[in-house]
Amino acid sequence: MSAEGTPGPGIPGDTGTSGVRHRGKGKRRRPQRRRKGLMITAWTAAGIVVVGGAGAGYLYFKLNGNLKSVDIDQALGTDRPAKADNGSENILVLGSDTRAGGNKKLGGGTDDGSARSDTAMIVHVYKGHKKASVVSIPRDTLIDRPSCTDTKGDEYPAARSVMFNSAYSTGGAACAVKTVESITDLRMDHYLEVDFAGFQKLIDDLGGVEITTTESIDDPDSHLKLKAGTHTLDGKQALGLVRTRHGVGDGSDLGRIQLQQAFIKALVNQIKDVGVFSNPKKLIDLAETATKTVTADSDLGSVNKLASFANGLKGISPSNMHMITMPVVYDPADPNRVLLRKKKADQIWKALENDEPIPKSATSGSATGEAKGVVTAP
Repeated sequence: MSAEGTPGPGIPGDTGTSGVRHRGKGKRRRPQRRRKGLMITAWTAAGIVVVGGAGAGYLYFKLNGNLKSVDIDQALGTDRPAKADNGSENILVLGSDTRAGGNKKLGGGTDDGSARSDTAMIVHVYKGHKKASVVSIPRDTLIDRPSCTDTKGDEYPAARSVMFNSAYSTGGAACAVKTVESITDLRMDHYLEVDFAGFQKLIDDLGGVEITTTESIDDPDSHLKLKAGTHTLDGKQALGLVRTRHGVGDGSDLGRIQLQQAFIKALVNQIKDVGVFSNPKKLIDLAETATKTVTADSDLGSVNKLASFANGLKGISPSNMHMITMPVVYDPADPNRVLLRKKKADQIWKALENDEPIPKSATSGSATGEAKGVVTAP
């Protein structure tokens, strides 16, 4: 697949926003309908998979056989940011929609053989693994995508002013990782991906996730209807929530990210109280679903490795998760796109590089989506 646009290196480095700028007038239009990806945090996916370590023999090999992995390091080579030496870790978490199989039914659209990633988060785990910062990257951000090589060895040229999620649809996981590293100059130590169908079944296996809505939600595109109040969402409703954008906030992808971040906190909180270790069948069902749902980098590509990784993250509670969206502004030429606020973003990347808290000034004045507080954990 060829890259869009004219090849160009790196990420725009001007002092304001980055990406394409054009002259535009008029009010911001209602964003076009798009099928949305899903999300799940690194510690949530891995934390469920850790129960697989309780099995042995046949169960172990069955779970191990379920896991899919990609060799990011081999695809990217040595020309990457250096690994941090301060005890912290960075994990790129993607939600994918292949438009095939179970995902076609859930996500709609045409099964054209392509893969999309509509949700991306950088999870920074601080030294000591007691707290984390999560930075959501809007899929509609216009960037300059670097040249990249996928895990099959196919090469793709750089492209200017394309949507961030084009990296995954062009060159898969390896290209997505390289693009994130080019934007942030941070090494992604691990990669985790989860798909549509697996996400829905995972929530059902958990017995649902309880959330509270402060206002009614009615989105015909995501097929979600909720009255204001407390709800236990099943898998289908949870998938609808993380895809919802219309009728909430300003109807943008940024508002959808705010709903997703609130759902993540509720999900992490729920996992601590599901009692799977006292219910062997539930434990095995969760392990089976999670290992079929997750694709990991090769360093985490076995049940034992993923279990060990998860064990190091279990001390992170929702109250110790700082969740933000990468600072952006709406593109004056196209309100369905956003532009990176580079100076603000650089404050974030520098803080994470030094394993420090993200300063409030890094996100002040950025576009938000205006959906904060619509969904909360009860």
